Amino acid sequence: MKKTILVVDDEPELRRLLSRLLKMEGYLVFEAENGDSALHLVKNEDIMVVLSDVKMPGLNGLALLEAVKEFDPAIEVIMLTAYGSVEDGVESIKKGAFDYITKGDEDNKIVPVVEKAFEKISLKQRIVQLEKRITQRISFSALTGNSPAIARVRELGEKVSPTEVPVLITGETGTGKEVLAHAIHANSSRKRNQMVVINCAAIPRELVESELFGYRAGAFTGALRNKKGLFEEAHSGTLFLDEIGELELSAQSKLLRVIETGSFIKSGDTQPTTVDVRIVAATSRDLEER
Repeated sequence: MKKTILVVDDEPELRRLLSRLLKMEGYLVFEAENGDSALHLVKNEDIMVVLSDVKMPGLNGLALLEAVKEFDPAIEVIMLTAYGSVEDGVESIKKGAFDYITKGDEDNKIVPVVEKAFEKISLKQRIVQLEKRITQRISFSALTGNSPAIARVRELGEKVSPTEVPVLITGETGTGKEVLAHAIHANSSRKRNQMVVINCAAIPRELVESELFGYRAGAFTGALRNKKGLFEEAHSGTLFLDEIGELELSAQSKLLRVIETGSFIKSGDTQPTTVDVRIVAATSRDLEER
């Protein structure tokens, strides 16, 4: 992929000098003599980086910066400031510029800044690609099968994912309940935050509430420091309670309160702790029968 950069300056000599310098480094360089021409090129060419003067007639550099970022936030903008005009540089950073260069800086300062801007673009592109791969891997297509029942599961999963409602997944052991739970989280608005997984059947009875809700130092013998529960660990994300049918009844009643109010009082505390957690639960038990 060719690295494209747009040089914007109303001084022809400086603009040509910068263009030659960047072409020697292997970049595909476009030129514009003012902000309006530059914005036209940004909208009609595949520009990746803009190197722009701040002081220009008409659409100045800061206004161009705002317009470019509004058009495509992925484009990195480097500002050229006059001698001693640090205020312009600081203002441009506040408005989203990648960096600023003072006019008169040696060539060996300009090229590294441009290279770093392209490195940032490359890194962001890799992150987007990785996120796409992860989403594809943890998608509803991972639920293999062509039966009407599986098709219905996929349909319900896709329907419920964007919502905030708690989800209960039932089915025999080995039918892919956790796969479905991960797909629901990966396709939800919480996907950038973590999904905390706990197997309720694996927690000793006496530790259930401590694991889920945590405790304060001194709450009981051996509680030497504050402990975060899994609900706090999953704040802003998803808490997957696997085999919820094995959860102690006393913990189930406390869990109900968290679902209803979004808060709980941990052992040894007097004030409620508020969390923003989406609950996805699964069980191989027939809960209605139990």
